[in-house]
Amino acid sequence: MGAGKTTVAGLLGEAWGVPVRDTDADIEASTGREIADIFVESGEDHFRDLEAAAVAAAIAEHEGVLALGGGAVLRPETRELLAGVPVVFLRVGLSDAVKRVGLGVGRPLLLGNVRARIKALLDERTPVYESVATHVVDTDGRLPLEVAAEIQELLR
Repeated sequence: MGAGKTTVAGLLGEAWGVPVRDTDADIEASTGREIADIFVESGEDHFRDLEAAAVAAAIAEHEGVLALGGGAVLRPETRELLAGVPVVFLRVGLSDAVKRVGLGVGRPLLLGNVRARIKALLDERTPVYESVATHVVDTDGRLPLEVAAEIQELLR
């Protein structure tokens, strides 16, 4: 959350001349609902089911840059689908994540104390992200263009 996944994916797609797909946007398009509304109205488990299906479809159908939602790799079946394909973990520290996300408006996992929730999510998810990633790129204090340039070098 706040690492710049969607922004960096767009820059990479543009640089490489390939399509970009974002699984959160896929979910919103297929359901006609915003992610925050799905969480509130149907619960996180339902959202994670939709997300797992969206990731599976995107991996099967899409040739280009794919941006996954921050919780997508929490599902073992998603981690299995990602095995053998290049996966870049955009690592963001607590301070930068809080600055980028702000008060978490529209981010249902951040209800309450934003800083504490982001810290808990980073602590919980970072080991999973690192286990899936073929490359780790730090984003703290960097512009999206700088992050995209590093990824271009890594994936040459």
